[in-house]
Amino acid sequence: MAHSNQAKKRIRSNEKQRLHNKAINSSMRSEMKRVLTAVDAGDKAGAEAALPIAMRKIDKAAKTNVVHSNNASRKKSLLMRAIGRMG
Repeated sequence: MAHSNQAKKRIRSNEKQRLHNKAINSSMRSEMKRVLTAVDAGDKAGAEAALPIAMRKIDKAAKTNVVHSNNASRKKSLLMRAIGRMG
């Protein structure tokens, strides 16, 4: 258990940041799922409409270091390939 005031404050601020990162990660994954669900349903128009929102969420997560930039690129590529395979 932390004894110094500084250590106690770091515990509080780390928890706030963890919850903030968790929210960003969750919303990113939700938008990705929206695109992939539309692809699975064969709804190309719906998938293409949801794609820019998902891309924005992924870029924001990468910019704030919630996910690594290579991970973000991989996720974006996965979505683009999924839509591209629809034909």
